[in-house]
Amino acid sequence: MESNIKVRNLNVFYGATQALKNINLDIPNKQITAIIGPSGCGKTTLLKCLNRLIESTDEVNVTGQVYVDGEDIYSPKTEVTHLRKKMGLLSQKPYPLPMSIFDNVAYGPRLHGTTKKNELKSIVEFYLKEANLWDEVKDRLSSPASKLSIGQQQRLCLARGLAVQPLVILGDEPTSALDPQSSAYIEQMFLKLKADYSIILVTHILRQAKRIADYIVYMYDGEIIEHGEASDVLNHPKHPKTIEYVSGVIS
Repeated sequence: MESNIKVRNLNVFYGATQALKNINLDIPNKQITAIIGPSGCGKTTLLKCLNRLIESTDEVNVTGQVYVDGEDIYSPKTEVTHLRKKMGLLSQKPYPLPMSIFDNVAYGPRLHGTTKKNELKSIVEFYLKEANLWDEVKDRLSSPASKLSIGQQQRLCLARGLAVQPLVILGDEPTSALDPQSSAYIEQMFLKLKADYSIILVTHILRQAKRIADYIVYMYDGEIIEHGEASDVLNHPKHPKTIEYVSGVIS
């Protein structure tokens, strides 16, 4: 299995509380990896470790290695802005920037040196189409992003993340605040985008994992209990805790 993201002996402490315990994992390239498990098991903590957002938490201590394209991102030499360019992030609730629809998508490319107006126009159009949003907003690109519906805002955030050409798309329960139609849009986008990106998705919706995941990571109490091909883990789980979760005993 080819993997650009490798986690080795990762431990995370919030003060005296250990949130992740000796995590070792290779994330498959250009597949949808779903991280599942009961609330409080460490899913979001693991996701935040992959782009070092975990460091924004008070009293956090991280040990171990996370390799992205062969680079240990926790090395003192790693430049965080460069790292986060590789990681598009969709949060649980969409957070459009307080600016126009156009400027939301153009923000990242401008930050990384693209200044020509025609080039920015092409980038914005391309990634709004990638996020299945162009036809809905093409006549109001100068309008505030805050005027969009929640589902449209989430697709805008996806377009904004894609516009910096990341290696990986991270999703932290990205459909949990959306209506069913908007959730379906995002799922369809992920299925399309995995041809070009590795997608790592934290989800509490087991049905969603069954619909779109290629690879499953099941976590419990800060540990990875079982991981592998989605069809194997979801249909033929081996560990008793995974069996309980997949059968609905643990939720």
